[in-house]
Amino acid sequence: RLIVNLALHIAKRYLFANKSHNVINILAFISVCCITVAAAALVCALSVFNGFTDLAAQSFSAIDPQLQIVPANGKVFDPSDPKIEQVKKLESIQMISESLEENALLKFEDRQKPITLKGVSPEFIYLANMQSLMLVGQFALREGDVDNAVIGAGLAMTLGVGANFLSPVEIYVPKRNVKVNPTNPMAAFTTQEAFVSGLFALNQAKYDDQMLIISIDLARELLYYENEVSSLDIKIADGESVESVKKEIKAIIGDNYLVNDRFEQQADTYRMVNVEKWVTFLILCIIVVIAVFNVVGSLSMLILEKTDDIKILRNMGAGNRLITKIFMFEGWMITFVGSTVGLLLGIAVCLVQQYFGILKLGSSGAFVVDAYPVLVEVSDVILIFITINLVGLLAVLYPVNTLRKKLKLDL
Repeated sequence: RLIVNLALHIAKRYLFANKSHNVINILAFISVCCITVAAAALVCALSVFNGFTDLAAQSFSAIDPQLQIVPANGKVFDPSDPKIEQVKKLESIQMISESLEENALLKFEDRQKPITLKGVSPEFIYLANMQSLMLVGQFALREGDVDNAVIGAGLAMTLGVGANFLSPVEIYVPKRNVKVNPTNPMAAFTTQEAFVSGLFALNQAKYDDQMLIISIDLARELLYYENEVSSLDIKIADGESVESVKKEIKAIIGDNYLVNDRFEQQADTYRMVNVEKWVTFLILCIIVVIAVFNVVGSLSMLILEKTDDIKILRNMGAGNRLITKIFMFEGWMITFVGSTVGLLLGIAVCLVQQYFGILKLGSSGAFVVDAYPVLVEVSDVILIFITINLVGLLAVLYPVNTLRKKLKLDL
């Protein structure tokens, strides 16, 4: 322990005290600055990806349920399954809405477009808080014997349709297990009409540009289903944990069904963002490696500069272990100081961006948010700190091992 304390004390003197050669001092400072910039860049880059992920989660949460039960195999299932009935009785669940989705073709006058057709039960308006998403009209899927539909704003613009138009939209759905007859292709489709009662906007192309919402009864009529659903959308009771309710449901329904939270419902989107995040992390780690090479250079020059000090220490009885530890601690401290300052700088920049939005995405109103969203996660900060210091540790070994071999030859 005495050797470690002495080596650490001398290393701090070498790093922070005035050096005899100004060039060595400048190189050490440059090494610290390079690592600082690399650490700050890592924090900022990962925090921006976290910000976009969090922004996507907030946007999707307006229409995606907290939990969703879907079949493990196939597209639809019968909600009258005894296990499902048992789930519906759970006190931790506030509301369940039935949903039936399928691809379809939507036509209005001379315009047509492939869409995602979503049939929902009456509870859906409360589960998704659709009234807050309506731009024009109202969320009304059936008025007496008249079938209505609610359409995404982007899809409505493409087709040239609006709320409360006198002409209905035409919905075409391919018949199941029916081959298309080239002489009469329309015979392979089931057709229904619905009047547009309102337009909604979620600021997500997946919904705004592709989705038409109708009643689940009309969807079943189009698809020739009796009471099947493609999913059960769940809103949990106030004060309940999503994870605990998910485990509770999973324990009841077994392996025949999947219970997905919001992140799992948008798995492709989040997977893409995470892949981009960690690819960026790896690219910036290469920059960290390049920055750490400055530590190798400055430490090698410091060893050359302190040749006389090494001789004096050996004459005073210092062993090779103490001498090598001095320069090993010197290299580690350069990396430690650079990474610590860089992390603090990166966190400070992210906090300024988070609260003041200095860096803008573009013209105001062109995007969902005006400034780059950022979110600093403690796990990312810890990972960056460990990565930089581990790379620094490995880099320092080369000049220190070279010194160790030289000291043995001089004996």
